[in-house]
Amino acid sequence: MSYHPSDQESKGAHPIDYEQFQHTPEFQELKHRLRRFVFPLTLAFMVWFIGFVILGAYAHDFMAKPFWGLNVGIWLGLGQFVTTFGITMGYVRFANTQLDPRSEALRAQLESIESGQQVQREVTS
Repeated sequence: MSYHPSDQESKGAHPIDYEQFQHTPEFQELKHRLRRFVFPLTLAFMVWFIGFVILGAYAHDFMAKPFWGLNVGIWLGLGQFVTTFGITMGYVRFANTQLDPRSEALRAQLESIESGQQVQREVTS
């Protein structure tokens, strides 16, 4: 993908057209990867959390059943914490390996446009 500042931008200051930049394939791919990870995980966690709340509100007998020395409600509540930490660790790993390298490349591209250099990047998959 190539992004070339207009002739007017080349003569003086080099403002960046961020709206145009958002339509580049690299930026779209970054957004796509983020959404493909975040939305399903958010939906799954919300179902899990709302299920826990509904069970706590309406299934008192089930939540009060003893299980390994504690009741089911306590274990499910602890599972909420474990799930939250797991999601956080998974997102950090995903961001470090998938999002950060792409966003750093996009930032470098924007900085070179701003400094007046024309940037040409080959799209690699």
